[in-house]
Amino acid sequence: MTKVGIILGSTRPGRNGEAVAKWVYDIASKRTDAEFELVDLLDYKLPHLDEAAPPSFGQYANDHTKQWSAKISQFDAYIFVTPEYNHSTSGALKNAIDFLYAEWNNKAAGFVSYGSAGGTRAVEHLRLIAAELQIADVRAQVALSLFTDFENFSVFKPGPQHETTLNTVLDQTIAWGKALETVRKG
Repeated sequence: MTKVGIILGSTRPGRNGEAVAKWVYDIASKRTDAEFELVDLLDYKLPHLDEAAPPSFGQYANDHTKQWSAKISQFDAYIFVTPEYNHSTSGALKNAIDFLYAEWNNKAAGFVSYGSAGGTRAVEHLRLIAAELQIADVRAQVALSLFTDFENFSVFKPGPQHETTLNTVLDQTIAWGKALETVRKG
């Protein structure tokens, strides 16, 4: 069974991402074509990248990196839930991604973003990062607006159309995750 990690990419106090990631997980969990797990960056307490060797060497010295590696290695695909901060993704998510290399390779990713412009610029940056890490990113994307999908910019109330879009993201991500299995085993 394809395993998909739903990665909550914000660690900010009072973050909107927790409600968004739970919504993604709740919808995904109704499906029977993959297994899903919510992965919260807060649970890993990753400092600013502190490994001496480049991640592509896979020579991790720190326990926090080894734990993060073990978790990310478990998945065939990912759904990144990202805020948009200053026209990009969060520093916490970028840092977490940068800790690893081979663990991301030949896997699939979909994106759920939120922000004043739906988080679309954050996803543009994540797509560039995904390419470098040999992650196949899917076309469909959920873009949630702080103006229309959140009450008072903080209470998550997504429009009903977003569930359909999320299922398209999940369909594409699962399909690519399965297709890349042969490459990973190659």
